[in-house]
Amino acid sequence: MSVVVASRRAAPFLVAAAGFFLLTLPHAQAQWWKRAPVDFESCADAAEKSPTKAEKTAALADCNAKFAGRRKPGGGYSYYDFLQDRSFDIAGPNPTPEEQKKIDEAYTAYLARERRNNEAAQATARQQRERQEQQAQQLQQLQQVALRTDVARVPLPVERPKVQQTVGQRKGAPCTKGAFSCEWPRLSESLNDLKKLFSPTPNKPAKKG
Repeated sequence: MSVVVASRRAAPFLVAAAGFFLLTLPHAQAQWWKRAPVDFESCADAAEKSPTKAEKTAALADCNAKFAGRRKPGGGYSYYDFLQDRSFDIAGPNPTPEEQKKIDEAYTAYLARERRNNEAAQATARQQRERQEQQAQQLQQLQQVALRTDVARVPLPVERPKVQQTVGQRKGAPCTKGAFSCEWPRLSESLNDLKKLFSPTPNKPAKKG
């Protein structure tokens, strides 16, 4: 009798508990279907279902901030480091501390390699510039030597002959035959003789007694 009474008293509590379980079951199922994304791809798929473009953009940005890795076709994930322009294989959607340490060490080696390459490029450019300057100096020296050689080959100008002395210069000076300066005195004397022949002699006036 006491057992039956206890069961009856417990019956309302059992019914209430069963009703509560039935009410909470759909909610639990809904939470299972809406579980959190496990990687970037699943997060992006959920973001694509956003009702507005602004919400979609914000959701994709959130996915990119949460997950650094991307799925690989053959399985696993890869992490792209834009500072090194290089991808690294990782086990999960985000690098583990050990994987991140290796990525950082690779970046340090990358910086050292870039520094050495820059120094080598600068040294090569400096050597090329010095070589060009030396070639320019050599070319200038060759041009100067060629100029001096050309100047030495040019013959000296012949001294101009002295002008023959004209009438009135000192006697005994050489005179070129046929030159006007030499023939003119003789021609002048001949003309004077002819004038004397054809000119009458003036009559002298008679003397008064």
